[in-house]
Amino acid sequence: MKMIKLDEKTRNNILDDLLKRSPSSYSEYEQTVNDIINDVRNNKDEAIFRYTLKFDGYELNSGNIKVTEDEFEEAFKAVDEKVIEVIKHSAENIRRFHEKQLRNTWIETDENGSILGQRITPIACSGVYVPGGKAAYPSSVLMNIIPAKVAGVKRIIMTTPPGKDGRVSPGTLVAARIAGADEVYKVGGAQAIAAMAFGTQSIPKVDKITGPGNIFVALAKKACFGFVSIDSIAGPSEILVLADETANPRYVAADLLSQAEHDEMASAILITTSQSLAERVSVEIDGFVPKLDRKDIISKSLDNYGYILIAEDMDDAVETANAIASEHVEILTQNPFEVMTRVKNAGAIFLGEYSSEPLGDYFAGPNHILPTNGTARFFSPLSVDDFIKKTSIINYSKQGLLKVHSEIERFAQYEGLTAHANSIAVRFE
Repeated sequence: MKMIKLDEKTRNNILDDLLKRSPSSYSEYEQTVNDIINDVRNNKDEAIFRYTLKFDGYELNSGNIKVTEDEFEEAFKAVDEKVIEVIKHSAENIRRFHEKQLRNTWIETDENGSILGQRITPIACSGVYVPGGKAAYPSSVLMNIIPAKVAGVKRIIMTTPPGKDGRVSPGTLVAARIAGADEVYKVGGAQAIAAMAFGTQSIPKVDKITGPGNIFVALAKKACFGFVSIDSIAGPSEILVLADETANPRYVAADLLSQAEHDEMASAILITTSQSLAERVSVEIDGFVPKLDRKDIISKSLDNYGYILIAEDMDDAVETANAIASEHVEILTQNPFEVMTRVKNAGAIFLGEYSSEPLGDYFAGPNHILPTNGTARFFSPLSVDDFIKKTSIINYSKQGLLKVHSEIERFAQYEGLTAHANSIAVRFE
């Protein structure tokens, strides 16, 4: 990892460097993705069957595209019972957390008898994309489906690429069943996103698509936004650790590496006020990496986007953390709760040395689908709110409108919209 003294120039250079990882920076793939989307939109099932054979090596058809009950049963037999129990426990934690996010419809009446309100209704159908192969993570299946179920979504479909044998990862299917997916289809890539966005003979059109994926999936979600809602256009994973001299360097190193193993484009950043801690963390990282299974990915991630930044004081460190707006922020300081009050931009904040980032990934309950690439400045974690619609309710009595009609007409006339003004005025001729 690069060890750098933090100053304004350094901060700006790092921000520029991190932004290069954004899916919006890969315009060279956009035409390929748009071609796939248009093909699926026009040719529907025939197109997704063709792309599945080309990219996944499996001959898909209308008879085998949907995961069967027998395949679910086989998946449960293939996954260790203790792992299944952990998935169930995690699912319960996630469900309990998201139930606290539920909103209620409200109605308000004033003395004139006018009624204003907001009605909360769930979307009808949501779609979840789940990567295949080595990137098939049951934890993400739980995080995508459970908030939708809590919100009251009636139909949840899931797409995920099959292996060459036509099978789906057993862990993915176990998590899908536990979370409550209604249907699972064996389609991956940009073609799966297009199928959910526009519908095919086999796959229904959905109202919203959530879930992670590679650059082609991310760009497909971006291209389909507007025809369908999406969660976000996610970039590579990232972690930022704020630490002072009281932090345990071994813990800090382990936590940084927990995200670096995701992807060669993942970023791992330590900002500390202690030169001594910085040096000890660097030593610990050098000791850990050779022992880890994904050491090649970790090494490239750290070479590309790994930083140890030494700040003058905690104010400078927090200012930089807010500018980076990381997906995950760990605070390992003498008083982490005090520092937390100053951190404004983060997808999720982990406080203290026993709240490492994987706790949030797997088990605690808050959603691990978080804003990346600095978008924590204006985006939030996936939540129940992503699966509901808010509809305004307006009801004025004649007496209520009589008191304000001239003001409304004046406003409309000022904007040059005389038909708007007339719509009000005719009621009091």
